[in-house]
Formats: sequence, C-alpha cells, structure tokens
Amino acid sequence: MKEEFVPPEARAEALAKARDKKMAKSSAAYVRGTTARFYNWLAGVKRGSLPEGPPIWICGDCHLGNLGPVANDDKDIKIQIRDFDQTVIGNPCHDLIRLGLSLASTARGSNLSGVVTAKLLDAILISYRGVLEGEDSPSPKPKILRRLTKKAKEADWRSLAEANIDDETPSIPLGRRFWPLSAEERREIEALVERREICELVRSASGRDDGAHVKLLDAAYWRKGCSSLGRLRYAVLLRIGAKGDGEHYCLLDLKEAANAAAPHASEVHMPNDQAERVVEGARNLSPYLGDRMRAATLLRKPIFARELMPEDLKIEIGRLEEDEAIDVASYLAGIVGAAHARQMDAATRKRWRSELRRRDAGDEAPSWLWRSVADLLADHERAYLEHCRGYWEPAERSPAAR
Repeated sequence: MKEEFVPPEARAEALAKARDKKMAKSSAAYVRGTTARFYNWLAGVKRGSLPEGPPIWICGDCHLGNLGPVANDDKDIKIQIRDFDQTVIGNPCHDLIRLGLSLASTARGSNLSGVVTAKLLDAILISYRGVLEGEDSPSPKPKILRRLTKKAKEADWRSLAEANIDDETPSIPLGRRFWPLSAEERREIEALVERREICELVRSASGRDDGAHVKLLDAAYWRKGCSSLGRLRYAVLLRIGAKGDGEHYCLLDLKEAANAAAPHASEVHMPNDQAERVVEGARNLSPYLGDRMRAATLLRKPIFARELMPEDLKIEIGRLEEDEAIDVASYLAGIVGAAHARQMDAATRKRWRSELRRRDAGDEAPSWLWRSVADLLADHERAYLEHCRGYWEPAERSPAAR
C-alpha cells in the first residue's frame, strides 16, 4: 500500500523519523549520514598529523554515494563528484580520508578482511598520486562502474521519470517521496521559475536558446537525501516550449544551501552566499554538473537549482568482492585526483605529490590514511550501534526481553 503524503505542518517529525531509519540500515549508511561526526574527528586531529595540501576546492563529503555518472549539455558522460553541500576551499587530504572511510565501511559490510581494507587504502594513494603525475587513466574502469555508465548512456526521459516520479506523465504524484506544498511555497516557486537565470538554465539544457516559454507544470516537497533531510528540497517539473511544438520536459531539483560544516583553509576567499559557494565548488570540481547549476533565493533562504538529467546516477553498491573493492577504490581515487589536479598548476601538483610521497615512504598501507580510517571506523561503529539501540523502540521488544 502506498504511503500517505505528509502535509507541511507535519514534515519536521516525519523527516526526523525517516533520517533515523535510513541511518539504521547499515554502518555504511550511518557513515554517509553523519558528516558532522567526521568533521568533529578532523577538528581533534593534532596539527601536522595529516599531509598539508594546497588550498583548493574540495568536496568536503567525498563518500561513495557522492560520486557517479553525470552528463553535460552534449550528453557526454563522465563519472565525477556529484554532491557539493559541504564543498569548501580546504585540504585535499580530507577528501581522501572521507573516501577511504566510505570504501572501508562498504568493505567491512561486504565481510571483507582487514587485509583488503589495507590494500584498498594503498590503492587510493597510488591512483591519486598517479593523476598528480599526469596519468589520464590511472586504472581501468571496474565492471560495476562500466555497468553503471552503460545504464546512464541508455537513460532517457522515461527512465528519469520512472526513477524519480514513478510516472512518465507530466505530473508529480504525491506519496512517500513527494509531499504537498504550502501556499507560500507554491507562490515562491512560481516566481522562481520565471527568473532569467532559471529560464536560461533550463533552455540551455534542452537545447532551446530561442527564448522558448518556460511553464511550471507541477512541484512538490521532495523527501530526499539523508544528512540534508529537514532543509528545503523541491522537485519542479517544467515544460520548455509550447505543447505539440517540440516541447521538452525538465525536472528541476531545488535544494537549500546551508552553512558548510566542513573545515576550510584560513585566509581564503569563498562566496559569502552559501548557494554561490556550492555552485562555485561544483564548477571547479565537476564542470559537467557545475555548468548545470544556478544559485538563487527561495523563502528567504539560499538555494541552488540543478536540472536533473536522465544520465545522472549515483553509485549504489551493496556488496563488493575483494578485487572489485580494490579496483573501485583505485578508480574513484583517480576521479577525485582529477578534480583536485585541474585546480593546480604544474609546480603546485609537484609539491603536493612530493608531500604525499614523503608521508607514505616505506609503508605498505599509508600510515596517516590507515590510522585515520581505522580511528574513524572504530568511532563510527560504536556510534552506529548506539544509534540503532536508540532507534529500536521499546515497544518492539518481546515481553521476555523486558
């Protein structure tokens, strides 16, 4: 039976329950949904314990689910970073630690040994350094990612509709994922889609630069994500062009840009507007996606708009085999390395590469990365079990257990 939609006045409680439920599914899901715990750990790290990289735009929350295939306006597809809520100008090694924690947690959830964890952490650094040395493709794309890319290439509007709104007809059905708007939200969204920057964004994505009319067909609050649950999030369905005259449908994702919790470098300039920060970080880290985003304001809060393309998919991995885990780690580290390296000149890349080599000399698994991930795994595992204990309602216990 389909879940009932949630009215605006009941969202806060429903979202809190949804977030707790998602994070209780697995330790990997908990790692994904508790970015603040990761930043708290970073704040407690002794200065000098980690490599000091050049201040560049980093993802800030570089876990497995925040990478995946994305397309540009010409439908060319690449695997890139795809989430920028926590993007800041900071130390690039923070992205490597977060990626290592995510992959190590997935490996543990796949019942792989600690030896495999050591190997995949080693693969991360080897691949990342290889990109800094100018290698275009430090490792072949793993089979699991080839399948995902193939799926992205075969996607179309129908698959986008089925994946996001359960229906290819031009409407957003209310239910488990989509909830009704308040009158104020609808008025604000109607005004937003008439703004020049939003119209230009959706026309460009549809290949219509002729001033085609942009019409709002439907909109709903979107219960999506995990760590961002509780912030403004809307799905907006638009039509570009007159019906029957080569019209194009567009699904727009509107998301609130909250203050970044990720630690950033001192004495650097970042946009004061949080939505502009997100868009600027995206343009530097993932041009395919960054060029399809715009900063705006909605309900007096900064938001960013992104046109969803059928080809945009996130990496979702349940279990990994040993060789697969190492191959995925190597490949994704190369993707992160490319996102970092494009922001550095040759001299900066050389200095950063030398610093990493100096830190890693003589270790089978990089000492700083291994120590960091091991500490984080232990910290998150205990916190995950405590979360599950709290999520398990006393009423669910059997009489014998009371």
